[in-house]
Amino acid sequence: MMNMKFKRRTKISCTLLRVMSELSKFDKQTRRYGTDEHLFDAEIHMIKSVKENEGIHVTGLAELLGVTKGAVSQIIMKLQKKGMIIKDTDPHNLSRLMLRLTSKGETAYLHHEKFHQELDDLVNEILDEATEDNKAFLKGFLDSLEEKLRDFNGGGKA
Repeated sequence: MMNMKFKRRTKISCTLLRVMSELSKFDKQTRRYGTDEHLFDAEIHMIKSVKENEGIHVTGLAELLGVTKGAVSQIIMKLQKKGMIIKDTDPHNLSRLMLRLTSKGETAYLHHEKFHQELDDLVNEILDEATEDNKAFLKGFLDSLEEKLRDFNGGGKA
């Protein structure tokens, strides 16, 4: 008879939990992204949002990301201290500050993009010999799982 530990390890849901655990560890790590500063996931994604939405302000960034202005402001302050972001007065609305990246922020952004390309390459290497039907099935499964997990977690944003 198959032992219970082996049975659990062969279940798809158990494998998925192990993968999610590894991704969680991966996600919690800070990285330097080509700079001398350690950046958390939320910080590098704030840098990405500022870069890809030139001239955005705190309120616009909060709306874009679906978080509070306070949350955005806290991360922006940390990024300013790390020399990644600058606030400039909006020439069209002098009471509003626009956000832009410093050269250090630009470096982090470019290295983050390269990092994502490496992740894409890793996934593509694993899926290299999969059929298009298999890839479509996997994509559909992951999309459905994401939606179900969001509902399972109380409907929070991803």
